Amino acid sequence: MGSDSRSGPRPTYSQANGSDLPAAAPAILSLRGVTKRFGGAVALDGVDFDLMPGEIHGLLGENGAGKSTLMKILSGVHAPDEGEFVLRGAPTHFASPADAKARGIGMIFQELSSISALSVAENVFRGRQPVNRFGTIDWKRMNREAASALRQVGINLDVTARLGSLPLGAQQLVEIAWVVFSGADIIILDEPTSALSPPEAERLFALMRQLRRQGKSLIFISHFLEDVTAVADRVTILKNAKKVATLDNQALSKARLIELMIGRDATELAAASARTVTLPPAVAAPPMVEIDGLSIAGSVHDLDLTIRAGEIVGMFGFLGAGMTELARALFGQIVPDTGTVRLDGRVVRPRSPNEAKRLGIAYLTENRRSTIFPRHEIYKNVTLAHLDRLVPPIFRSDAEIAIARGQMRRTGVRPQQPSLLAGALSGGNQQKVVLAKWLTRTPRLLILNEPTRGMDVGAKREVLDLIKGLRDEGVAILLLSTEPETVIAESDRILIMSKGRITREFTAEPVSKDLLMESA
Repeated sequence: MGSDSRSGPRPTYSQANGSDLPAAAPAILSLRGVTKRFGGAVALDGVDFDLMPGEIHGLLGENGAGKSTLMKILSGVHAPDEGEFVLRGAPTHFASPADAKARGIGMIFQELSSISALSVAENVFRGRQPVNRFGTIDWKRMNREAASALRQVGINLDVTARLGSLPLGAQQLVEIAWVVFSGADIIILDEPTSALSPPEAERLFALMRQLRRQGKSLIFISHFLEDVTAVADRVTILKNAKKVATLDNQALSKARLIELMIGRDATELAAASARTVTLPPAVAAPPMVEIDGLSIAGSVHDLDLTIRAGEIVGMFGFLGAGMTELARALFGQIVPDTGTVRLDGRVVRPRSPNEAKRLGIAYLTENRRSTIFPRHEIYKNVTLAHLDRLVPPIFRSDAEIAIARGQMRRTGVRPQQPSLLAGALSGGNQQKVVLAKWLTRTPRLLILNEPTRGMDVGAKREVLDLIKGLRDEGVAILLLSTEPETVIAESDRILIMSKGRITREFTAEPVSKDLLMESA
């Protein structure tokens, strides 16, 4: 896991006396002793961090370690309670995210902020479109300059195309271009590869290396350790709100990073991602879900599927395979064109999510932002799917808190403070809150779409163990993922979905990451 020979030698940083500073140049950004609290919860505790000019700096840690809070301080969302923030040699305080942006710090969130209904060019020049002498948008100039700007960072796209018509990986590159051409020389990327196919991730890495060569500084947050070691010059690890270490790329190994992140040996955690795993024998139980000939125009074609009670059926495929559309149809968000769905032997046709919930169907979507309410307390988020079963509103708060506290313990949400705002949690803990919400209803069918996306290895293990526990309680589970390791670790059966069809099934046989990737 040494330097990347394709992009030339990486800069070498001095580690003498524990210093993170390079031998030749001062840091472009430094934090010293930064602490941030939310009520009684300490999100960051005396953290030091340095970012050098022309550096890709990886940031790792379990969910709740403090990564999200650190990035929100750097991008102007939060102000530190204690400590020093130095930008380009001067003490700094941001009044808002707009203030951070004006001073050259850009943030690429896991859920993109681009506008899918606008063209590529409109997104590149979002907020600063060129105008002609009549005060209207100069479309020819904007398209011409957008194409030139994209070429400067190695992106070749039709700038007149509607952004939403492009693959997610291309949309992400456009968002990075927007940040770069807004004047940012410090770019923070939060889980940028979590929804990308391997070829799309390689395109992203190529762009990151090119930006590094141009002198930009990048902070790269990811739970994919291989991705971090592939492109990062240095890596900082956070644990329990504290900085554990900063290491040069040459000193990295996956096992060492896992041990620093979770504080225990990596062998047991690595077993689930072993090169070859043999699936268990078929589950001997009656079918809970039977799908016959289900079709959705443009996305799912004549699909047959059976899921038994107490069985995890894993479905693997790349983006655009039709898995999300299948999940939305089962949950009543879209109506299929043809096909029959039986739940516990009875034909069901959920026409809305509320109807699906009443039938005992729960759906954890791939997009946390659409299912979490960050400005509401955790307990309100957890009990959202349970309100119709609670006591009258006048007594509801105490009942909600009691239910939420139990589900938070069950799912391992940290910190376990039901009255804390959900927006103060890390992404992984927000995912646990969403899962806890559905567990209040004891579903018969649980659909999980990318349940571990954006999670570090420790939090991922906790969630996967929880899913297996639900299976053992008799819940039928459909697990959809573009991460082969997750599907292999969890599934009793594995289905490959490609272009809207199930193309292969694995049962009670050896499977590997490479085999799934080849099959998809």
